[in-house]
Amino acid sequence: MGRHQRSRSASASSSATRSSDVTELDFAAADIDCPFGRVEALGPVELRETAYEIFFMSCRSSSSGGNNAGGARGGAMEGEVSSPVAGARGGGGATAAVGGSRVKKALGLKARRSSSSAQPMMARTLSQTSGPASPGRGRRPMTSAEIMRQQMRVTEQSDARLRRTLMRAVVGQVGRRPDTIVLPLELLRQLKPAEFADSEEYHQWQFRQVKLLEAGLILHPSLPLDRLNSAVLRFREVMHATEIRAIDTAKNSDAMRALTNAIQALAWRSGVGSGGGDACHWADGYPLNVLLYVSLLQTVFDQRECTAVLDEVDELLELIKKTWPTLGITKPVHNVCFAWAFFQQYVITSQVEADLAAAALAVLADVAADAKQQGSRDAVYVKVLVSALGAMQEWSERRLLDYHDSYEKGIGGAPTEGMEVLLSLALSAGKIVADRDAAGAAANFAGDRVDYYIRCSMKNAFTKILENGMGDGEPGVVLTELARDTEQLAQIERRSFSPVLRRWHPAPVAIAAVTLHGCFGVVLRQYVGKVTILTEELVRVLQSASRMEKALAQMTAEDAADCSDDRAKAVVGDMEPYEVESVVMGLLKVWMDDRLKITMDCLHRAKETESWIPKSKDEPFAGSAMELMKLAKYTVDEFSEIPASAKDEVVQDLVDGLHAIFQEYISFVASCGSKQNYIPPLPPLTRCNQDSGFFKLWRQAVLPSCQAPEGSLRGGGGGASHHIPRPSISRGTQRLYVRLNTLEYVLTHLHAVDKSLTSSASHLDAARAAAQSAIAHVAEVAAFRLVFLDSRHSFYHGLYVSNVADTRIRPTLRALKQNLTFLVSVLADRAQPVAVREVMKASFEAFLMVLLAGGGDRSFTRGDHAAVKEDFRSLRRAFCSCGEGLVPEEVVAREAETAEGVVELMARPTENLIDAFGVATCESIAAEHDDDDGNSGGGGATPVPPTPRQWDPADPNTILRVLCHRDDEVASQFLKRTFQLAKRR
Repeated sequence: MGRHQRSRSASASSSATRSSDVTELDFAAADIDCPFGRVEALGPVELRETAYEIFFMSCRSSSSGGNNAGGARGGAMEGEVSSPVAGARGGGGATAAVGGSRVKKALGLKARRSSSSAQPMMARTLSQTSGPASPGRGRRPMTSAEIMRQQMRVTEQSDARLRRTLMRAVVGQVGRRPDTIVLPLELLRQLKPAEFADSEEYHQWQFRQVKLLEAGLILHPSLPLDRLNSAVLRFREVMHATEIRAIDTAKNSDAMRALTNAIQALAWRSGVGSGGGDACHWADGYPLNVLLYVSLLQTVFDQRECTAVLDEVDELLELIKKTWPTLGITKPVHNVCFAWAFFQQYVITSQVEADLAAAALAVLADVAADAKQQGSRDAVYVKVLVSALGAMQEWSERRLLDYHDSYEKGIGGAPTEGMEVLLSLALSAGKIVADRDAAGAAANFAGDRVDYYIRCSMKNAFTKILENGMGDGEPGVVLTELARDTEQLAQIERRSFSPVLRRWHPAPVAIAAVTLHGCFGVVLRQYVGKVTILTEELVRVLQSASRMEKALAQMTAEDAADCSDDRAKAVVGDMEPYEVESVVMGLLKVWMDDRLKITMDCLHRAKETESWIPKSKDEPFAGSAMELMKLAKYTVDEFSEIPASAKDEVVQDLVDGLHAIFQEYISFVASCGSKQNYIPPLPPLTRCNQDSGFFKLWRQAVLPSCQAPEGSLRGGGGGASHHIPRPSISRGTQRLYVRLNTLEYVLTHLHAVDKSLTSSASHLDAARAAAQSAIAHVAEVAAFRLVFLDSRHSFYHGLYVSNVADTRIRPTLRALKQNLTFLVSVLADRAQPVAVREVMKASFEAFLMVLLAGGGDRSFTRGDHAAVKEDFRSLRRAFCSCGEGLVPEEVVAREAETAEGVVELMARPTENLIDAFGVATCESIAAEHDDDDGNSGGGGATPVPPTPRQWDPADPNTILRVLCHRDDEVASQFLKRTFQLAKRR
């Protein structure tokens, strides 16, 4: 068995960079994120390799003596830079390590168990860790450097290469501090392709060093940096070249010279922490420095037994401390990172070793002291502190908010101890952050947070009991069992969890009981609200609820009486007694539900049978509306006779029920489609044919005979001009008028129903608003149906067809006036203004479509402008004179502005229109650039401007349509040249 373990260890050591990191795998599975963020350019393996390089460089000065060098490598690599060793240990290092660890004692960590896997790292020989021993190779204890190399999974080849590189780098630099060396630059200078397995490996290694320099000097600098300075630009150029292929790192190469100059300019800069002079800053920027440092701290945990801390932790930490000047780490930052390292290890090892959490708590005591002294003076320290402690608190609280689910299997056992550990971690971390944010604000932090944990966990546990008990059983039986289970849950809480929670909260039992009482009360009220009559089942439910309520009240009173905290005693007042509905209230609900059902049945009948035929001229609305409003008024009047003490509690229920019925009926009346159903599709854009004179004469001779039926409808000539047309309103449009009258009837009676309610408040405002909105919608649909469907022959299909002179608007106006007269005669007084206003809007829309989207049968010249302008004035006057001021003149003028602007475009010369189109197009493109942040497509033919939702004289599409209907050569050539529009057929 031991041989198997040793061979497996040797295999892992020889393929360290390729093997999976157990910690990293568990890190993801444990659902815990790194609180310090990420460095996008460097992954976990690259960070670890870089951390080891910095560690090795920082420790080299401590092992300059010959004895240490011999102890580190046994003279196997004479002339190389020596490995750092664990103090002046000599050959007895293993014994010293086993003797005891000051750090482990201070953190309360237990001694290692006696086993081969628990053997101290220094006591293990190289044959146990690096593979089978050769016949001539002695067995000796491992040095600190060898421990560090194995802990960080660095291969012997990489370690030897690093050793030789530093030997060459420090020649002539005796006495130079490690923190004054830009390590990646030195490695790039010294390491050559021949020292790697192949060119690809060298390229990847070289690019990692450049990415590291980018992260430390540009992406995450410790001192503010102008990203556009010349050094950054020079560095980017070299980095881009390195990404493509490995660069020449010879001393005299241009790339290396440019890289060296850029790095020197970026690394050697003065700052607050530099004592007024320049200092080397290349790996001390947040979060790069913290991520590298945490990678080093993770080496204190044994790879063979992830829950154990190495006995050599004191020596490793002393060596790791040597990286502080290079990484810019201070003692307070170290304490935060060390606490996080223990917490992370506790989490990713499935929380089986409480000593790790205890160690994190011990370090948090030092963190708390540091936080009080540091305050907010060090920005990096504040970031590290808030990030790490916030992550610890967040992860812990995710389990504490449902501690019944997290620890229910170990009630009274070890998992409950784990809960106490987690509570200590969450509260310690949270209080440090709270104290830092506001002095004195965290006086009751622990008690308040535990109060929150108890309430959330009790709610979650109650919800699980409720969900498990819900099935096909009777609701009353389910509720009776729920009352019994809720009382048992409170007993378990008092017996098992409250003793742990009492350390931070004076009355945990009272909080739990009050919370459960409130949860059950919600379910009880929902059940009682659905019961229509008082039954034996309801009596049993109320009795069970009463017994449970008494038990919870007794727990609350006893727990609050045992403590002197006034806040705990105030908890008793939070338990509001259950209120059981009286028989009168129950009967009232039965009555109310019955009345609402009758009204709803009326609504359903209306949906099935309503034909939108008025009852009579005196009642021009649907009969279903009269029946519905009569039932609603009767219900409200009867409700008003109920004594006030009973009705005030259910008045809102009645209002909500009636309101829902009114809303549904209004939606039913307004479900008549939309105006888009009647607007004809826009024809494709074309340009005028510029026909010969002979062809124009032929069209004038043929078209009148082809359009004789429509000509007679328009009264285009002869005796027909004296014919007075009959209204052309179809049956479908007339039914829409009935819908309008119906909505006006509902709106009027909603006010009467609202006044009948006992309360002085207005209850049906939303229903009245819905009715008004529905009236506007139905009026709009009716208007567009009247104009575009009923009047299509005289208006959209007939106006200005062939030529303007022979197809003026006069016949259309005669038909329109007849239709308006009929509309006013059938609509209720309140509905007339909105209906006429919508007909006006639809007429103006139709007139604009004739001018802008009239198809191939319409073309205009500048000479037609006067006639078109006069026709539109006539159309406008028709609405000004309709009825007795149904549409105010200012409203007509406002709605006519767009059409008048389009008509004025017809008077402008073609060249002027083309110029206006260009200006409008440029403005439109500029607006699109602003909206799209400068992203726009290019290439291809000139696109046609999009059709606007509403015509506008300043819109490029509107101007383009005027040009498409302009009958002259200049317009035709412009359209052909710019948009390749085809001629009309």
